[in-house]
Amino acid sequence: MQRRELLKTLALAGVASAFGVRSGMLQASAVEKVEGFSFIFFTDTHIQPELRAADGCRTCFSRFTGIPADFAMCGGDLVYDALGVDGTRARLLWDLYKETSASIHLPIHYTIGNHDVFGILTKSGIAPSDPEYGKKAFEDRYGPTHYSFDHKGWHFVVLDSIGVHPDRSWTGEIGGAQIAWLKADLEKTGKQTPVLVVTHIPLVTGAVNYVSRPEWLNRTPNVGSLVNTLMVTDATEVIDVLLGYNVRGVLQGHTHINEEIVFRNLRFSTSGAVCGDWWKGPRAGSAEGYSIVTLGADGGMRREYRTYGFRASV
Repeated sequence: MQRRELLKTLALAGVASAFGVRSGMLQASAVEKVEGFSFIFFTDTHIQPELRAADGCRTCFSRFTGIPADFAMCGGDLVYDALGVDGTRARLLWDLYKETSASIHLPIHYTIGNHDVFGILTKSGIAPSDPEYGKKAFEDRYGPTHYSFDHKGWHFVVLDSIGVHPDRSWTGEIGGAQIAWLKADLEKTGKQTPVLVVTHIPLVTGAVNYVSRPEWLNRTPNVGSLVNTLMVTDATEVIDVLLGYNVRGVLQGHTHINEEIVFRNLRFSTSGAVCGDWWKGPRAGSAEGYSIVTLGADGGMRREYRTYGFRASV
């Protein structure tokens, strides 16, 4: 399918409730040794010293206490912003996130976001020879930018959706090498095991419907084409791979808008952001929050979006 056809199809895609998609579409056959459990999915913290962002993150993270979750999954954009700042500012942001997230007493699996890529914009003054340039700063702190792991009979695939280009720009992109890795990883996993995919930039999002209505997107701090940075440009190739396996859902961030879309019988769940509209209130109707994802022993997936009561000061 060509990208234009994909966007046209998305414009017609129905947005389902977080719980209300037809059960026949989302339930998998029972798989031996698959267990049910819950985990916390939070994304787009965009921590910074300004706008009470650290206080907001602390309040959000405090809500995790007492939730019966096996682990937490971060969907990316931990800081605001590593793309165009110098090393002093970037380290301040990383340290602030480390201090704030220390209250999360759960194992955390991380996904890289576009704002977590260090110094690639020329205004940063950072040279490509810098030892932390690009994705290295993230890797040094949180490990590989794409990887997979297994938990209680479920297989998790975490994708790196940030394509960095020689001209020091970025787009939403998985890329040929990572798609080849994805194929090999899923082939090894097999067609029966339930799979959950995590990506920062969405493979599928209804937000593209509003590209011609920039009045509510004009504060999106992206560079380049809005569409090329709003969603993964090679999503069709990735989805074609996923369709061959028992993928129960794709968790996404980046747009700061809470939504559910079923496309080609795959479920794409985009969580609202911890920071809402970059700590300036709700984003297109999605208040600041996080998701609790419950996976069933029958292969079913349920997601609940919770807000935590942040009130912007601007």
